[in-house]
Amino acid sequence: MIRLESITIKVGVTVLAVLGSIVTLDLVLPPPVDKARELSPLVIDRNGEWLHGFTTEEGRWRFAADLENIDPVFVERLIAIEDKRYYTHWGVDPLAVVRAGVSAVMSGRIVSGASTITMQTARLLEPRPRTYGSKAIEMLRAFQLERRLSKTEILELYLTLAPYGGNIEGVRAASRLYFDKEPARLTDAEQALLIALPQAPEARRPDLRSEAAKSARRLVLTKLVDAGALSDKLAGEAAEARLPAHRHDLPRHAYHAAYQLTRNEKPSVVRSSISRELQNRAEALLGQYVKQFDDDATASMIIVENETRKVRALVGSSGLKAQGGWIDLTAAARSPGSALKPFIYGLAFEDGYASAETVIEDMPRAFGDYAPENFDRGFRGEVKVREALQHSLNVPAVRALNRVGASRFAALLKTAGVRLRTPERADSKPGLALALGGAGITAQELAVLYAALGSGGEVKPLRWTEDEAAEPEHAYHLFSEETATRISAILAGAPSLKGRAPASLTQNATEIAFKTGTSYGFRDAWAAGHGGGYTVVVWVGRADGAPRPGHTGRKTAAPLLFDAFDLIEREEDTQDNIDENADDAPVLALARFEKPVTETPPQIIFPRNGVEVYLGSAASRGFSLAARGGASDYRWYVNGEPVAIEETSGRHVWKPQRAGFYDVVVVDEAGLSARSKVRVVSG
Repeated sequence: MIRLESITIKVGVTVLAVLGSIVTLDLVLPPPVDKARELSPLVIDRNGEWLHGFTTEEGRWRFAADLENIDPVFVERLIAIEDKRYYTHWGVDPLAVVRAGVSAVMSGRIVSGASTITMQTARLLEPRPRTYGSKAIEMLRAFQLERRLSKTEILELYLTLAPYGGNIEGVRAASRLYFDKEPARLTDAEQALLIALPQAPEARRPDLRSEAAKSARRLVLTKLVDAGALSDKLAGEAAEARLPAHRHDLPRHAYHAAYQLTRNEKPSVVRSSISRELQNRAEALLGQYVKQFDDDATASMIIVENETRKVRALVGSSGLKAQGGWIDLTAAARSPGSALKPFIYGLAFEDGYASAETVIEDMPRAFGDYAPENFDRGFRGEVKVREALQHSLNVPAVRALNRVGASRFAALLKTAGVRLRTPERADSKPGLALALGGAGITAQELAVLYAALGSGGEVKPLRWTEDEAAEPEHAYHLFSEETATRISAILAGAPSLKGRAPASLTQNATEIAFKTGTSYGFRDAWAAGHGGGYTVVVWVGRADGAPRPGHTGRKTAAPLLFDAFDLIEREEDTQDNIDENADDAPVLALARFEKPVTETPPQIIFPRNGVEVYLGSAASRGFSLAARGGASDYRWYVNGEPVAIEETSGRHVWKPQRAGFYDVVVVDEAGLSARSKVRVVSG
């Protein structure tokens, strides 16, 4: 009796040890289900429509299978063919194992396999040579999978990883690439082919080996008839259905936005804010528009919904086959030309320096060594700020920037999220050239600014996904709603394009507040504007930045901008958000932007023209330069080099280093100057 109890205890301990070992191994060596998470990134539009997918890092098309989006009849037929007792076994089907073993003994070879769907899934997770040892491992893995996952999850895992030929894995990728449809809408013939393919994907590829594919499909159809899952008539019709002769192209819309959304670690499916219909039409519009040019020109466009700041369309180039077509040119920093002028005047409005009716001078003026000119090289004398902005006059814009401060304006843009790209030099402080495009900016950043202009001056970041959280409650303001409304009214009143009737004369037409820009050397043609609740920024040029003489923003980019707004009006619900009469109400601002300046140039008091000056002890302390008359704020230059202000005295002090002849020039605030030629002698 004691011996029997001892044996019982030993057996129990042994069983517990074995079970403990199995549990330990199960915990230490879990099945590698993470492979199923390595999916092809997929970007869909705001309504769930497919925009663009990308292969996995291994170059495979693999999308997650979801039984809710797969025809349940297909799933039933798959189980009937591959594993009819799928829902009753624990990963291994004992009856199938016995049947396969008997068949092998009687025939002397393996006639039929015993792999369940769970075992096939284990093999897909860990591919191994077809040996008895591998089969044993698959059985163990099958038990592990069954312990961890539900039957639905295992089926989805199998239908995600199953091979269908080439680089196609998973039923969704196969359905898309072979039949150009989702697996929820498969025909009997298509279902039969997709059931047959995973068993010999390369040997049965319909696009390469049609006869083998047809035979395999017929065999599956026969089995379905035998299983009572399909009628003879339907099976006969399916057997005669045409096979796919080639793979279909997957949808490739909004490539640049899709790439931007998936290049970092993201969910396998990203629901973007883009509207596929609007995106497709915008892509077609740009592709057609650039055909008129014969110099490898391309174009880019971004469309933003003002209220939400959601990007509804983004076209990074006129086509992936265009020169530089793979580059997202909406994210490329380019000189904006005059496109920033509205925001300079907006700042002047805020400060009370100007209103639409304020008189500002469009006459030659030098700002130190910077002497801007208008595009047509002409000057119009005294003009109103409204005219200066609507006609994009350069000198008044620089005057306005000089008044509000270039550094302050740059800081305003920086706070709004705009990073100005300026040439790297010792003196990197923002200069007055900002008014005319002297710093790089992207179309996306320009869209932020113009969307703010169309939303009462409130700056919010662009939103790229439909479910992205809204902006914080306290958004940053470029300037007040009143100023934004007044600037928009001025821009909406700009001269109409040639051949296009003003919106005010067209019934129900959308009012558009727009501004164009042309960079130095005609390298970039811009048009940006808002209207109807949307903001659009377009750019036309060459991807390599080569000059395009004669192609201005107004001539080359503005027509595309208006075509885009026409497109929005057809595709989206628009709203009127521009008050043309915003400037009718009185406003407190200067009648003249600057005080009239005297036309009398300054006079140099020291050193007078033609004199000789001696170095002597002055070589160390220098000469104090002096002038009178003219306007204030003198700037001094000796042989073209600026003379610095001495910190201790606050005066311009010139320290010649050697004897010789020197050209001394003084320039006042009005740009008028005086010159004296002097000789420095030693002694």
